[in-house]
Amino acid sequence: MSARLLLATRNPGKLAELRRLLDSAVPGVAVLGLRDVPGYPEAPETGATFAENALLKAREAVRHTRLAAVADDSGLTVDALNGMPGVLSARWSGRHGDDAANTALLLGQLADVPDGRRGAAFVCAAAVVTPGGAERVVERSWRGEVVREPRGANGFGYDPVFLPDGLERTAAELTAAEKDARSHRGQALAALVPLVAELLGRR
Repeated sequence: MSARLLLATRNPGKLAELRRLLDSAVPGVAVLGLRDVPGYPEAPETGATFAENALLKAREAVRHTRLAAVADDSGLTVDALNGMPGVLSARWSGRHGDDAANTALLLGQLADVPDGRRGAAFVCAAAVVTPGGAERVVERSWRGEVVREPRGANGFGYDPVFLPDGLERTAAELTAAEKDARSHRGQALAALVPLVAELLGRR
């Protein structure tokens, strides 16, 4: 019988990404999303770190569904802003998920910062929690800098203003496959896969 694993997201892109990684590394695991299970009240992300928020979301998913669960939390940390917006990335402008407003506020805050001091990193923490109480969390980052004008139509969030180190295209100008191979989330999920295999007894 195949094992079932819940990815605590409604984002089809994240589901597809985790399914791709698990299919090759951990055969026989059915990955479900929040749309595939009965709805439950999702706890607010009150953690002070990405890891705390990822664990909070995974624990809530296990508590309500009794399935092993994976959750992630991610955001942009900007050197000139002392690591902000960080865990507040999705609601930096005061409205959760308003990508345009968040990006406009960030660019305004960095308007006077010279090009050599616009370093930043996308950070992702990914956690897996089982009904038996086992927990694992990994964190990965993707370094780059914040450009002055949005470029590209792929991706979401701050992707159009994030220029990864060593590239001449923003994260929003990369293909999905290129981004998966380099991104903070791709790295974190890839690092989590062997831990998922261990916890589900699929090594």
